[in-house]
Amino acid sequence: MGIVYKKYLPVESGGKIVVCTACKTQFATYDHIISRDFHGQFGKAYLFSNVINVYAGEAEDRCMRTGLHTVQDIHCAECSTVVGWKYLVAYEEAQRYKEGNFILERTLLRSVQM
Repeated sequence: MGIVYKKYLPVESGGKIVVCTACKTQFATYDHIISRDFHGQFGKAYLFSNVINVYAGEAEDRCMRTGLHTVQDIHCAECSTVVGWKYLVAYEEAQRYKEGNFILERTLLRSVQM
C-alpha cells in the first residue's frame, strides 16, 4: 500500500475533533457533523459532511432502515478499522441529502478537546 501520509485538522484551542478509538487518527471536527440522529451497525452514529484520513472500499447496494442506498465502507487510513460508510446514491427522493456524506459509528470514535 505504500506510505500513509496523515492529514491534520486545523482546530482552534477549545475545539473538538473526532478520532479513531483504535489509533487516534483524526477524522473530522464537530463542525462537520450534519446530524447525530443516525444508527449504524453498532448503535449510534453521526452523519458528517467531510472526513479525512479514511479510504473507501467497494461500492455496494444495501437495504437500510430508510430504503435502498449505494454505499462504500470507509476504513481508517492508519489501522484499517471499518469506521462507517459513505453514501454514494440514495434511491428515494427524501434521502438524497445523504449522498456524498459520511456515517461514522459512535462506538468506533473518540472525542478530543484541543
